[in-house]
Formats: sequence, structure tokens, C-alpha cells
Amino acid sequence: MLNIGVLVSGGGTNLQSIIDETKLGNIKGNVSVVVSNKENAYALQRAKHNNIDAIYETNEDKIIEILKAHEVDLVVLAGYLKIISPKFVSEFKNKIINIHPSLIPSFCGEGYYGEKVHQAVIDYGVKFTGATVHFVNEVADNGPIIMQKIVEVKQIDDVKTLAKKVLEVEHEILNESIRLFCENKLSIVGRRVFINE
Repeated sequence: MLNIGVLVSGGGTNLQSIIDETKLGNIKGNVSVVVSNKENAYALQRAKHNNIDAIYETNEDKIIEILKAHEVDLVVLAGYLKIISPKFVSEFKNKIINIHPSLIPSFCGEGYYGEKVHQAVIDYGVKFTGATVHFVNEVADNGPIIMQKIVEVKQIDDVKTLAKKVLEVEHEILNESIRLFCENKLSIVGRRVFINE
């Protein structure tokens, strides 16, 4: 069983989905700590309700110490609205994954997060969007892609309806990516991620 550390900034619906899947045994891992850079993030309450260490911390060096103290094998950025430093990346090389609410390389990078992504998608007029899970490198939303799933953008969609549809596929591909990582079924070759089922 691998130890998973989850970094969050908001409500933690992705976190809850991960916790549920570990409890069901679908993910061969254990969420050992949840860290938020927002003191009032509801995700911290979700962690406490599930008897998981829940820590508010903004200092990155301390966050690294916390993750190491919990012997974390995989760091999951689940709605963590802060760009992590190259130092952080090097401390957990190829052991950090992020979920992003668009089809990278579209609508990603600094400034693209949460509802801003969905508004940009609607404003641009694309017909399809989706979600991406990727390994994290030194550049925001630039690491090797593990998994993507498409969502159709309909004429009636607004930011709220689109966000809801994308969130559903976020849960699906984030949990599947974590499962594969925990079962040692992912390998990185250049920019490509291969799934070894």
C-alpha cells in the first residue's frame, strides 16, 4: 500500500472521490495526509471526517517536510491553486500528479484554474473540452500526460454546467491514474506516459 499525500485549496470533491476509492479497495493506496494552503478549505474537514491528518500550511519547505514525515509515495495536486517550485518537483520527481480541467495543452498554465478555465473554453467557442491528469514538472501544466477524457461543450452550457460535467470526468481519470501509479503500471518515456496493464 502506497502512502498518498493530497494538496488542496478548496472544497475537496476530488479528495473525497480518492478517499472513497481507497476505502473500496479500488486504489491500493492510503491517503495519509491532506495539506491545504487555505485555512478554511472544506477539504480539511473532509480529511478530518475520515481520520486523515489535515494540515493548513503555506510554507513550501514545511509542506515538503510534512509529506516526507508521512512517508508519502505519491503527491496528488487536487485543486491546489498554487504553483509548486522546481525544488518541490525535484524532491518528489515523477511522484507528483495534477488534475487540470481542460484538455492540455489548451487552456492551461498560469492563470488558468477553476471557473476561469471553463469561462475561457466557452468564450473561445471550442466544441470539446475535458480533463487531464499529468505528471508535474517545473513548468505549470506542462508535465507528461497520463490520461485525458473529453466532454462536449453544448450551446446551452454555461460555466456552472460545464464545470459539473468536467468534474465528473476529473474524478474518473484521477482515480484511474492513481490506481495505475499505485500498482506500478505507469512508465515515462520522454514526454509519453505508457500504461503497462
